Amino acid sequence: SAQSRLFIKGGRIVNDDQSFDADIYIEDGIIKQIGNNLVIPGGARTIEAKGKLVIPGGIDTHTHMQLPFMGTHAVDDFYSGTKAALAGGTTMIIDFVLDQKNVSLLEAYDKWRNWADSKVCCDYALHSCVTWWSPEVAKEMDILCKEKGINSFKMFLAYKDVFMLEDNELYEVFKRCRELGALGMVHAENGHLIAEKSSEMIQHGITGPEAHEMCRPEEVEAEATNRAITLANQANCPLYIVHVMSKSAAKVVTKARRQGKVVFGEPIAASLGTDGTHYWNKCWRHAAGHVMGPPLRPDPTTPGYLMDLLANNDLQVTGTDNCTFNADQKALGKDDFRKIPNGVNGVEDRMSVIWEKGVHTGKMDPCRFVAVTSTNAAKIFNIYPQKGRIAVGSDADIVVWNPNASRTISAKTHHQAVDFNIFEGMLCHGVAEYVMTNGHVVLDEGQVRVTQGMGRFIPLPCNSETVFSRIRERERTTKPCKVEREPYDGPVAKITATQMSEKMIVADNPIIPNNAEFHGRPMTSSGARNLQDSTFSLSGQQIDEKSPRRSTTRSLNPPGGKSSGLW
Repeated sequence: SAQSRLFIKGGRIVNDDQSFDADIYIEDGIIKQIGNNLVIPGGARTIEAKGKLVIPGGIDTHTHMQLPFMGTHAVDDFYSGTKAALAGGTTMIIDFVLDQKNVSLLEAYDKWRNWADSKVCCDYALHSCVTWWSPEVAKEMDILCKEKGINSFKMFLAYKDVFMLEDNELYEVFKRCRELGALGMVHAENGHLIAEKSSEMIQHGITGPEAHEMCRPEEVEAEATNRAITLANQANCPLYIVHVMSKSAAKVVTKARRQGKVVFGEPIAASLGTDGTHYWNKCWRHAAGHVMGPPLRPDPTTPGYLMDLLANNDLQVTGTDNCTFNADQKALGKDDFRKIPNGVNGVEDRMSVIWEKGVHTGKMDPCRFVAVTSTNAAKIFNIYPQKGRIAVGSDADIVVWNPNASRTISAKTHHQAVDFNIFEGMLCHGVAEYVMTNGHVVLDEGQVRVTQGMGRFIPLPCNSETVFSRIRERERTTKPCKVEREPYDGPVAKITATQMSEKMIVADNPIIPNNAEFHGRPMTSSGARNLQDSTFSLSGQQIDEKSPRRSTTRSLNPPGGKSSGLW
């Protein structure tokens, strides 16, 4: 019908690899023609894009809409959250299925689908979170991949006793991901250390939001990032580090990539657009409004550093970790920072913040902007070129972007349900003027026009070429091989019957045996210990600790003479 026909005229199309001047004809939610002097059917609506950029709709790789967390629920649900996303130029989100420990992954998946399907205004997909490990979880992961459209699983090294996995469990999940062709994702912080340091903060009487950052310093994030990369590499599993928040963690990701490890880094709008100095603000509400995990870093050079890495492909994609809580919800932790619900906004402002901090400052070009806000995500999660590209046959998720317009971000004017915005007062150059999702114009000259449930669930197929092409080759070429050799036919030491009868426990570590021996030389002819023998033992055992102790020893002639003598 004519209502489903759109003609975008006179704009400059920007993909991740090239930009060019051309018109676009859209019908039934699909891009049908691209070029100049197009012949199109009558009745199509024309959108004038002269002097504007025409870019693929943004893909937010990391959201938590209406998440039950820390005793409450995120205030932005799948309706208000996706409506706000569209207002900012994001036409698809990937949310996380995150339920409590021991809850079936399949049951959690169904719960999230029921929440989202009737509310979403734009297309969406899902990651699944693995917060516990068992053979049943392994079976459910297989079903999620083969039948439910899941191709990524997120694990936590933080939130001890709530979501955190131990290293051995994480390694098992990584192996299962590799078998299924799924991407492993990790929230990288040292949960054990955070638990200890959090208690220390309380003992020191520091209960405000500043303690949140103080108990989770950069090295806690960097250590866990390195540990996750090491475990994933040993399992030959591709790894995606979510919300890279610090210079230290970013350096670990960059180093690993330069060593050839298959790892992707995701900074978020918050870490690219602001910093952690806000935790020391005198206003408790302002400080608490910035609390998230991992925390924003107080080093004010962090956002610029992360943007430089993003611009040069040391980091690859951008999300938001959008998980919003109002003032009264944050106030659950007014007397104890550990109870402040973790989460900030970003789904509406991500595109503008990255344009302002990246393109407007000269750090990246428009093609790279498209790559980090849309195309790379589509490739990693295996929906390219359906999403993430303006091409014939691709979904008509398109943004007409005005690089010369500007707007000031404010909680008073944003479309999210939350009452606070961490980017409050930021002037952003680069504004979405028209937004189309599946060929529907949902942002029209500043007016958002959406309908609940108009978005679709997009299945994410496993074995993304971008992610797994190197993994499969390495699996083939680095498979362990045993050394073929002649069997040993030399002498073998024999254990005597006396030795066999002794109840000896062999230690797992042969360097520190349970039956510690000090004497390597025979006794002297008079039966005394050979003084050339060492009395040192790695176990800490003393050579004479089994000998009876004398209370005192009186020396009649001590070295140096008697103290009672006259000199």
